[in-house]
Parts: sequence; C-alpha cells; structure tokens
Amino acid sequence: MKTIPKRFRPIPALRRQQGTVALFVLMLTLIFAAGAFALDIGHALVVRNELQNAADAGALAGARALYNPGADSPNWGTAQAQGAIMVSLNASDGVPLVQSSVEPGYLNVTGTPAGLQPDTVVPGADDVPAVRVTVSRADQTNGGPLKLSFGGFVGLREAPISATAMAFVSGPGSVAKGGLFPIAISKCLYDTYWDSAKMAPKNDPATGKPYTFKIGSDYHYAICSSGQWTSFQVDANDTTFIRGLIDNGNPTPLAIGDKTWIQPGTKNTIFDEVPTNVDVVIPVVVNVDAHAYVPIVAFAAFHIDLGVGGSGKYVQGHFTTNVPVTSDATGNGPYYGAFIPPRLAQ
Repeated sequence: MKTIPKRFRPIPALRRQQGTVALFVLMLTLIFAAGAFALDIGHALVVRNELQNAADAGALAGARALYNPGADSPNWGTAQAQGAIMVSLNASDGVPLVQSSVEPGYLNVTGTPAGLQPDTVVPGADDVPAVRVTVSRADQTNGGPLKLSFGGFVGLREAPISATAMAFVSGPGSVAKGGLFPIAISKCLYDTYWDSAKMAPKNDPATGKPYTFKIGSDYHYAICSSGQWTSFQVDANDTTFIRGLIDNGNPTPLAIGDKTWIQPGTKNTIFDEVPTNVDVVIPVVVNVDAHAYVPIVAFAAFHIDLGVGGSGKYVQGHFTTNVPVTSDATGNGPYYGAFIPPRLAQ
C-alpha cells in the first residue's frame, strides 16, 4: 500500500478553518438575503398602506355621494364616479392610481347576509346603501405588481398587492345633543306618507312631489295625522320650555328605545314661532295620544313649510330625504330620510 508523504497530508486544523470560513460565508449570505428581503417586506407594507388609504378615501367619497338632497333613492352612478375620482387623486410608491373597482350596493348591518349585496335587491330594514372600493397593484393595473429589489434571493421578483374598503350610510340609532326638533310624530303618520320599499316620501299624484300635510295634536287631528310637542326626557308642559327646545334642540343625546315625554294640550301660541323652510330631524314614536313617556322607534327628516297658530294649530310640511344628522350621531336605525355621514365598515 502506497503511503502519502506527510507533507501532502491535510492538516486537521486547516480543514476546520476551511469549514468555518465556508459556514461563515453561508451564514453571512443568508443574513444578507434575509435583511434585504426584510427591506422588501417593509416597502411592500408601505405600498399596502398607501393602497388602503386610497381605498378608504374612495369608499367614503362614494358613500357620501349616495344621497343628494331631493333624491328619491341612492344615486349609485354618482357614487361610483366619485369613488373612482377620489382614488385617482392618490398614488402608490409614486405611481398614480388610475384604476379601481367601485361597487355600489347594500350592506346588511347585522351581517346576515355578509358582504355587499347588489344594488338591485329590495332593501330590508337592516340593509343600508354602501360602496365597496378595491385598489390593486397587479398585472396591467396601476403600474403593475410591486417590483422587489432583493426578492430574487428567494425566487420572488415581484408581488401583487391589493386593498379593499367599504363605507356605508344609515339612519341614526341615536342623535346627539341639539340635533332634534321638539315635535314627536306617530309611526302611523309616517307610514301614511313614507314609502319604506323605496326609502323615500310618497308622492302626491297631483304634483309629482312629496305629499304636503299638517301636523297637529290628536285633539284636532286623527291619530294617523297627528304629532305633538315633546319635551324629550323632561316632564315639562309649559310653553317657555318648548320655546327653548325650538332654539336649542334636545338637551341630551337620545337613542332609539329611549323614552320621550309627550306633552298634553295644544299650546297654539308656539306654532307661530316655528321656523319655516328648514329641514329638521324629529323623533318617531308608536303613538302621541298618550301623554306620558313613550319609546322612540326612529328619527325622521321633515321639511317645515310653515307653522300656523291661532285657530289653525299645526305645522305644515313634508317628509324629505338625505338630511345629515350631527357628525357625532351613532348606531344604525331605519332610514327615514335622516342619515349619519359615511362610515367605514369594520
């Protein structure tokens, strides 16, 4: 057997050094690759946030355009256009966001069904108009997928990124301090002049416009045509107190289910002090013939044409749509013409 001269034999220490160097180089390469890829991940998160901000802004702008004063139903086309315009005012990683998907429809606030329903469905009591916006960086969309500077180390050179947002408008579940006019109307009266299927006032065939009617106490009008002064959560039956409420509104927030005091009597002198040609929000109750605390079932938008005292004793006007309540209103209630400004769905 041939013997290798000692001078050609590998030195054990040198072999260990060579192995350590190789391992060090491998670890350094992996650390560099991981660090570089982390930079790509951070970049992708920034771009994702930019897309989300654009989607949020587009959804809110679209939802804000759903209701225009005087419209009988949600303006789906305008909502789509405004949502797309708002998205286009944004950019992602310096790339203008000129493309987006803007979908109008109905959102069920109870989550049953979940997601966005088509705008062609007949809305139920828990369905509210909404707009969903999706903004993407993908093939042939908004500059294409995000290019990754170091993703090649792991075989990933680009990444599609997308963000979605949905915003909606709804009737208020509560109204903040100062948001209500101190007349309560019966649910029966509202059903007489409001089309729940269309979410709009019923039109008078003679004029093609919403029915104009008189609101007065049940002493002078039928139950389904009556309304009464309310002092909200205070049992106060004097005219001075009501005059203060006409000027300042409800002194505390009120929500559906809370009780409001229905005043007795007519108080005809107050009718002459009613503001005219204004939109107000009023509480709707089951009935106004019981002079007691009664629960609120909804909040309605009403346009006051005039107030007549003396022998008349009524407020004349019509139901209207698209009247925003104060921005700090909360909850979800039936849409009776008054709505909370758009909110993002969670």
